[in-house]
Amino acid sequence: MTKVAEGVVRAAAAIEEIRQGRMVVLTDHEDRENEGDLAMAAERVRPEDINFMATHGRGLICLTMMPDKVKQLGLRMMVTDNESPYNTAFTVSIEAREGVSTGISAADRSHTIRTAIDPASDARHVISPGHVFPLRAQTGGVLVRAGQTEGSVDLARLAGMLPAGVICEIMNEDGSMARHDDLRRFCEKHKLVQCSISDLVQYRLHHEPLVSLSASSRIEMTFEGQTRMAEFFVFSTPISQLEFLAIRLGTVTPEKSVLVRMHQGCMISDLFNLGGPSGKLQLDQSLRRIFSEGCGVLVYMQNQNDSLGTCFSQTFASSGKEAPSGDSSDAAGGASAAHRDTNYGLGAQVLKYLNVGQMRLMTNSDQRFHGIRAYGLEVVERVPLG
Repeated sequence: MTKVAEGVVRAAAAIEEIRQGRMVVLTDHEDRENEGDLAMAAERVRPEDINFMATHGRGLICLTMMPDKVKQLGLRMMVTDNESPYNTAFTVSIEAREGVSTGISAADRSHTIRTAIDPASDARHVISPGHVFPLRAQTGGVLVRAGQTEGSVDLARLAGMLPAGVICEIMNEDGSMARHDDLRRFCEKHKLVQCSISDLVQYRLHHEPLVSLSASSRIEMTFEGQTRMAEFFVFSTPISQLEFLAIRLGTVTPEKSVLVRMHQGCMISDLFNLGGPSGKLQLDQSLRRIFSEGCGVLVYMQNQNDSLGTCFSQTFASSGKEAPSGDSSDAAGGASAAHRDTNYGLGAQVLKYLNVGQMRLMTNSDQRFHGIRAYGLEVVERVPLG
């Protein structure tokens, strides 16, 4: 059985555990937090489950929900400027308006969770602050953001339940974070199934990829006097109006390190070389390197707000100002945190379609791509653009 197939099997086993109302241990990748969470479907949570998490998990017990449910409950985000390196999307804490005493007991917290996820519940049914800590998952789940927030929601949804989960980080008895062998022993002791975010990604890619090829063509492309055969691809996604244009030169295999540029598009800057740090300059430098080596991939990601009016305003608002550090046309450096996550997951699927595995990433940004190995990708080198 291949490694991918093994991951799909593990994910299927975890989904069945969730369907039966049991917990699983959900782990992320070593290049992210490298930790494990207890996870279960929110609609099946009982006081004894909260007590188990508090007693044996020892971490923060959180409720994971989709954005539409967060909006329905009228919850504000905990901060307006999220500086978490993992873009963990905490809202304000909550309590059920009725049916609780102090709010902290296992019974009170399970009641708050089940009240919050009730399809009929809205802002009238919860109050803030409280003893339950909601997390807003990204639309698209682990195929957009490879985190346990999205993983727990995906597990519940794939098990046929409401898309909401309860998670709790697992800590050792001495207060340190449980990792690797600690988590294996924990699962053996408590007879729990273990599943990774990578497993869930592989499962979902196998059953429901979120990017699809809209068009492709092979044409001769001339750049700065060099002519090479290039492959052009256009990808779309059902979760937004975003489209991705990809150009591939040469033979690309997962085992071969290849030049890759993930470019955040801004039409006016890219076409006319206007407004602050030039996207056109970055595009030209990326294509120059790819043409010089005869092999590489450039993915042009449409801006989420890429109307001409918006692009015009953004371009000329930055005109004449000091250029910010980093690379504003880079998928990591130039987008909002939420949009970055969307770019990561969807862009990763585009790269996998193009047979990319090891990347020599052309970027001036030092932004880390947390969880990218879950998609079978690895940044082996960062190539600066002058």
